[in-house]
Amino acid sequence: MRPIDQSLTAVIRVLAPPDAGIRSQRRIFQPHILLELPNHSAILYADILAIVIVVLCPKRSTTQGCSMRGDQETTKAEKALHDQTNILPLKKLLVVFATLAVTLLVSFIDQNGISITLPTIAADLNAEDTISWAGTSSLIANTTFQTLYGRFSDIFGRKAVFLSAIGLLSIADLLCGLSQNATMFYIFRGVAGIGGGGITNLAMIIVSDVVTLEQRGKYQGILGSMVGLGNVLGPFLAAAFVERATWRAFFWMLSPLGVIVGIISYFFLPSKPPDDDFMKSVRKIDYAGSFTSSAGVILLLIPISGGGAYFPWNSAMVISMLTIGALALVSFVIVEWKFAKLPMMPVPIFKNKVVVVLLAQSFLFGAAYQGYLYYIPLYLQNAHQFSVIHSAGIYVSLVVCQSVFSIISGQYISRTQRYGEVIWAGFGLWTLGAGLTLIFDRNTKPGIIVIPLLIIGIGVGFIFQPTLVALQAHSIKSRRAVITSNRNFFRCAGGACGLAVSAAVLQATLRANLPSGFKDLASSTYSIPQLNEQDKSAVLDAYMAASRAVFILQIPLIGLCLVGCLLIKDRGLHPIEEAKPDNTFTTSKCWHSAPAHHSNNPGGHGGLEMNCGQISRFHNDATFLSHGVSRLLSVGGRPTPIGPGGGAFGMNTDVALHKILNILA
Repeated sequence: MRPIDQSLTAVIRVLAPPDAGIRSQRRIFQPHILLELPNHSAILYADILAIVIVVLCPKRSTTQGCSMRGDQETTKAEKALHDQTNILPLKKLLVVFATLAVTLLVSFIDQNGISITLPTIAADLNAEDTISWAGTSSLIANTTFQTLYGRFSDIFGRKAVFLSAIGLLSIADLLCGLSQNATMFYIFRGVAGIGGGGITNLAMIIVSDVVTLEQRGKYQGILGSMVGLGNVLGPFLAAAFVERATWRAFFWMLSPLGVIVGIISYFFLPSKPPDDDFMKSVRKIDYAGSFTSSAGVILLLIPISGGGAYFPWNSAMVISMLTIGALALVSFVIVEWKFAKLPMMPVPIFKNKVVVVLLAQSFLFGAAYQGYLYYIPLYLQNAHQFSVIHSAGIYVSLVVCQSVFSIISGQYISRTQRYGEVIWAGFGLWTLGAGLTLIFDRNTKPGIIVIPLLIIGIGVGFIFQPTLVALQAHSIKSRRAVITSNRNFFRCAGGACGLAVSAAVLQATLRANLPSGFKDLASSTYSIPQLNEQDKSAVLDAYMAASRAVFILQIPLIGLCLVGCLLIKDRGLHPIEEAKPDNTFTTSKCWHSAPAHHSNNPGGHGGLEMNCGQISRFHNDATFLSHGVSRLLSVGGRPTPIGPGGGAFGMNTDVALHKILNILA
């Protein structure tokens, strides 16, 4: 045996367990037979290393290398899902995309316009002390249903679920305008939150169905600009209706708009509905997971949102709801992990480090973004005493930058096939802008206030859709919908928790800084009573201190997101292949090896014949063959199999040497 063969044999004998390899006569691995080849051909390092990979990897592993990638583990139910991919030609794509963009715009006008109308609605419905529940109920309902929409769209089809969400939003807006008391209004805002959340989710999922991953950044970026545009138009339209007509007219305007975009969606959206009948589809629903997740989210977010403001933190209701909610979420995890055939939140996705980091970032930047969305206008209206329109005009600088740079980031990702540097730049700029908000005080000029908002807006534009593209790039196609819905769930949950914590910080700081006799103002931040100049100055100083405390809170949230970028690997926009059911090992794309010179081919070049880098076990018990482990390319590129002379593993080892080394590393 040659020295190099002896070395390789020693390596394999060390690495391979005694019962690993080929099941033949109970003697499973025979490296000495494998390496003692005739002199007319040469075995490559790639062949040896390929066998080592097959030997060491778990029997049911379907990953690159020996490390299990959870997002490639699929259940039988997931494999049976109807593939709704429908890549469209450009003309049809533009029509579909315009429909999605307009629908998303209507949804965000509804979500963001209401903040301007709350003081007027509170006075009209006699709900000054509870009016914040209008936003809270919508946000809780939105968050609760995020995890459901992804799987519902897998089961019932994208178009049907999307149209249902539009219908819910349209009906809810009509009923909001007809509400006669606060309770009715809060309930219908919750229904609107369910519909709006579905529109956001399904718009992103449908885009991923109709365009390739390589082009997805460009189109997701434009959708992100619709979010920013809705954030701009919503407050302005709501303010115009409040000043010129009535707050009810704002909702009555949105309802027919929803009907119109619903009709357009019905005729122009593509449809690839599942083949199953309705009852069979209904049986696929993860009822236990739906119940436990909804109960957990609702029972946790209600006390988190209202604790300290509407009921004491140490009250029996808050403690019991937090306890039961936590138990419900633990039950949800167990159900998804052990029992659900078609889980809404598949546990294997959390085995992928990059996916975990991106979801954690979604939670954190969702909390920070909602904090800015609510509390920068509050700072402008309270500490500066600006009008609603004036405040909206200043805040528009953030959302305009968000819209513009969302489009730019999408174009960059589609052209370069990379997203890592965009995410780094986004969180870096956002962290810088968050730090600059600490220069705000009662006397800061609007021109100075705009500068940090512009920087934050650029950062937000570089974050919202690129992080979604990154998540989809690290996920298999069958989980495209569920990874999108889970990302939106974490973002909305972060927003709900961020608003609750920001409100608690604001109220605590107000109580600590308000003059004696004005402590009750801490429970209502929507208006300031008529005061003399001395008292008014003291109250405004307290509001400024409270606003600064909220701004300080956002800095570590975004700072943690920036640090998390260290763990995000940019793998490009090449789709991850689905796991093969017959214990097949695959790599994500074809690799080509340079021609290699072999001593047994003097004067000629040989190399590996490539086949998209696939290593396969043909059967659970691999066949014991008398042929070589791979093919070589002889002089002139003619395939030359390794000849007889010993037992060999029957597998396709067409993997380039440098790729094998990358896998092992």
